[in-house]
Amino acid sequence: MAAPVHDIASPIGVIADTHGTLRDEALVMLDDCELLLHLGDVGSRERDEEILARLAGLAPLYAVRGNIDTPGWGERLPVTQDLVVNGWRLHLVHDLADFAPDTACDAVLHGHSHKPRNEWQDGRLLFNSGGEGGGVSSCRSPWANCGRMRAD
Repeated sequence: MAAPVHDIASPIGVIADTHGTLRDEALVMLDDCELLLHLGDVGSRERDEEILARLAGLAPLYAVRGNIDTPGWGERLPVTQDLVVNGWRLHLVHDLADFAPDTACDAVLHGHSHKPRNEWQDGRLLFNSGGEGGGVSSCRSPWANCGRMRAD
């Protein structure tokens, strides 16, 4: 199956590790993005699927399954997702340890560690927005740990 292709003018909104909590600050940061990505660990309860619905109400959403996404809705999420944004080949995966190095991509967007990351390694961008919810974030900022990235 071919990767979905998007041509957008605004930043891509990236969020991960919400753990059942979607803060208002995150919604404000993501509000004007034309595309949203959730990099797994949405939540472990049935009601946490509502987080994905709220995000999908803002913009087209792609999400991958994290290790705590165990309810039925979470099991339907793909483990990885490839897409192309403005010509950039993006690969989404929750845990970077599950990334296959032979994957053809320009950037690997991942969660799991709760540590923000924006670095180039072996010719690829590695991007992690950090953990957003559940009080388990490594970042002590009062603002949401979600990222905005441009693909241009």
